[in-house]
Amino acid sequence: MKTSRTLAALATTMLAAASLTACSGDASADADGNTIVKVGTLKGQPHLYAPYFYEENAPEGVTFEIVTFDTSPDIKNAVVSGSIDFGVAGVPSAISGASAGQDVVVVAAAADGGSGIIGKEGLDGVESLAGLKVGYPKGSSQEILLRMTLDAAGMDADADLELVNLPFSDMASALAAGRIDAFSSAELGPSTALQSGAVEVASPYETPVGKVNIGLYTTGALVEEDPELVQDVVDAHIAATEHMAEDPEDWAAGVVETFGIDAAVVDTAITNIWPRWEIDAEYTEQVTALVGQMADLKQIESEPDVATLIDTTFVDAHASS
Repeated sequence: MKTSRTLAALATTMLAAASLTACSGDASADADGNTIVKVGTLKGQPHLYAPYFYEENAPEGVTFEIVTFDTSPDIKNAVVSGSIDFGVAGVPSAISGASAGQDVVVVAAAADGGSGIIGKEGLDGVESLAGLKVGYPKGSSQEILLRMTLDAAGMDADADLELVNLPFSDMASALAAGRIDAFSSAELGPSTALQSGAVEVASPYETPVGKVNIGLYTTGALVEEDPELVQDVVDAHIAATEHMAEDPEDWAAGVVETFGIDAAVVDTAITNIWPRWEIDAEYTEQVTALVGQMADLKQIESEPDVATLIDTTFVDAHASS
């Protein structure tokens, strides 16, 4: 977004009933003069569902438009390019962008968890994966969590397992077909497999990275240009995540209705997801640990400054209001 809400309203007045689209990355307004805020999220993912509750929490003069993508890097790139204004996406994508010198700032957490280390019946504990074929999405948080969980057990992911790089969407079907024995992946793969009789092999959350996964981010340029709008969006985001935490049945029903996903799978998945907006010291430490692991795995060339990547101004302002 390149123009403030005030300018957008003025533009609408000048153009009378002209209908502005938001495709150019410039600020836009609807026929009533409301600022249109474009928010990116992933298709069919319950841990990135918060934007679907933004509109009912929108402040006066703001309306939201949701844009869906296939991957978190796609969302990050859309934010950086200005084709959308905010993104709810994986924190690793923001880290990668910041490492590459892109203008991306995390302004709130969005959801913890949403990962799983799942395997065929009979597996119990990460040590039971020795010598087996284990699926993982290369370059993902779930690869990092798998490697760190194995390392904590004294195992080497490259030496003690046969790693199989697979897309997130293929994990459950690959396990069901016997092409792999286990996998580390994001939802909905774990819940789909569990519904089909697979088992949780180990918790992926017992590492210094914790449950950190999804964040709300925008650009530093927008933060500087229109902090009032950023605060409005963060406030709507906070209301949305709190609603999801307080009313998981409504959250699950929304996911099922929006994406047509099996209700049992969604019900299982949301027990593995913790909506949140707070950015506290522990969260920052976990993001710092994630940055270090991404550097060690050469997923990023340099470690970005976490103090610059994360801007707590808006969540702090909400907490103190």
